Amino acid sequence: MGTLKLQTLAILVVGSSASLAIPAAMADQADSKGFIEDSSLKMSARTLYFNRDWHNTGAANNLSTDTGEGLVARYKSGFTQGTLGFGLDAFALAGIKFDGGDGNNASASYPRDSNGHTEDNFSKAGVAFKMQLNNTVLKAGNQFVSLPVFATDSGRLLPESATGFLLTSNEIKNLEVNVGHFTQLSSQFASGADSKKLKAADVVGGSYKFSDTLSAALYYSDVEDNFKKKYANVNFVQPLPDKSSLTYDFNIYRTDSQGQELSGYVDNTIWSLAAVYATGPHSFQVSYQRNSGDTGYVYGADGAAVYDFANSVQYSDFNARNEASWQGRYDFNFAAFGVPGLTFMVRYIRGTNIETTETNNGHEWERNESLRYVVQSGVAKNLSIQVRHATNRSSALDSDLDETRVIVDYPIDVF
Repeated sequence: MGTLKLQTLAILVVGSSASLAIPAAMADQADSKGFIEDSSLKMSARTLYFNRDWHNTGAANNLSTDTGEGLVARYKSGFTQGTLGFGLDAFALAGIKFDGGDGNNASASYPRDSNGHTEDNFSKAGVAFKMQLNNTVLKAGNQFVSLPVFATDSGRLLPESATGFLLTSNEIKNLEVNVGHFTQLSSQFASGADSKKLKAADVVGGSYKFSDTLSAALYYSDVEDNFKKKYANVNFVQPLPDKSSLTYDFNIYRTDSQGQELSGYVDNTIWSLAAVYATGPHSFQVSYQRNSGDTGYVYGADGAAVYDFANSVQYSDFNARNEASWQGRYDFNFAAFGVPGLTFMVRYIRGTNIETTETNNGHEWERNESLRYVVQSGVAKNLSIQVRHATNRSSALDSDLDETRVIVDYPIDVF
């Protein structure tokens, strides 16, 4: 599961008044040095150990465990010089299973063949052509997308990818506008370019930076025969004395099913408000999240990472029908103790008022712990090792599980 972007960044922005919601501006076409001169090739290797135990001794395959390697290569060209610049981006992905036979229900990271057996390896590749005019870029083809209402997930062995076009414009200072149309969506657990059987998804929206401390975003999506979704965000960073800061982040989604309702009937509003106090190596967060409507929040047909609300955590999104949830979180950066690159996080979330066919007042809770180290220098510089653990309990949702992930990422800038 995902988590609110400000949660992982807050401890790094102490003393900074920059908004968390606004991405860096694109380079102007006038600054282009050329197709080859501005090109880059980045590779990464991810080793993932995944273990999820449902603690249900009466069920078959109640343990999901596997280990594998994900290899990713991403090439980005520069833009040709001139008024209108042209270029291309390409990627190649390969997943290799080390361990996790069918008896271990190893479906968490790998596709299955026609007989239901997990594949030993899978791969996919894609290319996108791009064009730039001033500060506007149009990209068409296979790509990774990160928008609040359409987002490809990179949380497992290999990332999702989408096929379509995305226009990103920064022509007006402090304003970013996005317009997209996508016709295929590839799962992180499959090789095909359209393994999630997307018909079409249209996206429009943008974000605006009012000042160094205040920003906002509005987005809308229409996923054919699934649902329509609206999203809004307001983010405010209040600088405090002694290089401390207090960040407020509000997010809201409204989703309504349409057409054939391939994602089921959906009638949901979900919103969250989070406050993060960061001082020195410490970061403290409290957040509240609320669901309303006839169903819980639904995503997936628009990508597995569409959850820009506070209480989407390692296992649960706390997005059940009518659910209300609170979160308390603490982060610590061990650079203060002379160990730069080492960070720790712990959080607890409790959800109540869950409505199901059996109850009108169900509840759940989850606790997450994470320890991450990033190598600071030498041959293995930027290699990261992270251990994540989750405990989730819910009588209403029939959940009784513990999950452990060990993730080793090694990024390499080839050129």
